[in-house]
Amino acid sequence: MAEDPIIEIKNLSKRYKGSEESALKDITLDIYPLEIYGLLGPNGAGKTTTISILCGLIAPTGGEVRIDGFNLRNELDRIKQVIGIVPQDIALYPTLTALENLTFFGNMFGLKGKSLKDLILDHLTVFGLERFAMKKISSFSGGMKRRVNLIAGLLHDPKILFLDEPTAGIDVQSKIVILEFLHEINRKGTTIIYTSHYMEEAENLCSRVSIIDRGILVSTGNPKELVASHPEFKNLENLFLHLTGKGLRD
Repeated sequence: MAEDPIIEIKNLSKRYKGSEESALKDITLDIYPLEIYGLLGPNGAGKTTTISILCGLIAPTGGEVRIDGFNLRNELDRIKQVIGIVPQDIALYPTLTALENLTFFGNMFGLKGKSLKDLILDHLTVFGLERFAMKKISSFSGGMKRRVNLIAGLLHDPKILFLDEPTAGIDVQSKIVILEFLHEINRKGTTIIYTSHYMEEAENLCSRVSIIDRGILVSTGNPKELVASHPEFKNLENLFLHLTGKGLRD
């Protein structure tokens, strides 16, 4: 690609204290502006560890990362200004309403007043949740919580959005709404990095993917081109199973 990468990862490794095995082993990859980039792998492959390092939530054991030109080691504050994070676990306060939760997260990004309230209500409307603005999160279904969780990560209009399993365990309707929204913000300029183990979803959503297994980068490329280069496999899921095996993972 002609453009410079918006994320550069070189020889990234991570070993957790007390662990005999490294969670990541010399991962090297580049992600370019306006990509929807999928990090795919079985449970325990290293997807969440990678995302957590890129967001500055945990420190790597080794390697270098640059995000939007900033070095992760000494410019994390600059990086935090351009990224949004939507974690796999629901990061909302169950006893607060949707509006109260999103106001809290908006305030963290320096957003305030009527402009923030209007922004929140606009997003709730997009996700079909405007009628539930004053309802407590504890009363929401799993899909509704996922949608509010996503709004919380993008209120400040991040240049780069990290999503860890954003459609895990939700109904089909919520999944469609979320995926359509991700396509829309990507078209408007947001680079998206997304972890998943849903292969069909990734094949349709992502411009490129990396398959990670046991902390090792196994394969990278456009999902349709990866499948085409292995004509013995019908789809990305079949190729994924070939590369990572069919054994059960914890």
